Amino acid sequence: MRTISIVFIGACMATSAGAAENPVQLKQAPGLDKVEAHCGACHSLDYVPMNSPFLSGVAWDTVIGKMINAFGAPIDQADVQIIADYLKQNYGK
Repeated sequence: MRTISIVFIGACMATSAGAAENPVQLKQAPGLDKVEAHCGACHSLDYVPMNSPFLSGVAWDTVIGKMINAFGAPIDQADVQIIADYLKQNYGK
């Protein structure tokens, strides 16, 4: 009986773990390629629309700075402004 329970629990876990996730679709606009390449390299892009109700333009600048300075995100300075503009224009308060 114990073996059957273990197999059943394992099958349930495998089924839920194998469920397909829908990839997030960010707004099509200039700079999306930089956001996908740089931001999506380290974390899910779900964070962008999830945080957008709370973040103003200044707050997005702060988040980008934190990703670079605190977490070491390797973003070229030329791309920082492109990413910031995209986030502010499409997901800022």
